[in-house]
Amino acid sequence: QVQLVESGGGLVQPGGSLKLSCAATGGIFVITAMGWYRQAPGKERELVAAITSVGSTDYADSVKGRFTISRDNAGNTVYLQMNSLKPEDTAVYYCNVRIIKTGRYLEVWGQGTLVTVSS
Repeated sequence: QVQLVESGGGLVQPGGSLKLSCAATGGIFVITAMGWYRQAPGKERELVAAITSVGSTDYADSVKGRFTISRDNAGNTVYLQMNSLKPEDTAVYYCNVRIIKTGRYLEVWGQGTLVTVSS
């Protein structure tokens, strides 16, 4: 069974940085796409950043220029480098990975990691 283990969340001051990691484990599979989502208290979940298997990226307007998504294909790990953090970035961040495993297309979600940007 494929699992995503997220880490890197925590409490940070405005203007600070955090780097989130999402490691996919559970056998042999191919990652086709990855994304980071977040859900703030009282708000709907939204896409923060995504990266395709060929390396193209997409970002929410609110994080462009501050966040960078990257992929470690060899290690099956997705990263989200977050710089110049704002209180508005406070949310639970979830990674999402689409994979091919034993001939099946699967979508897997991480457990979420809380990012709190204090003011």
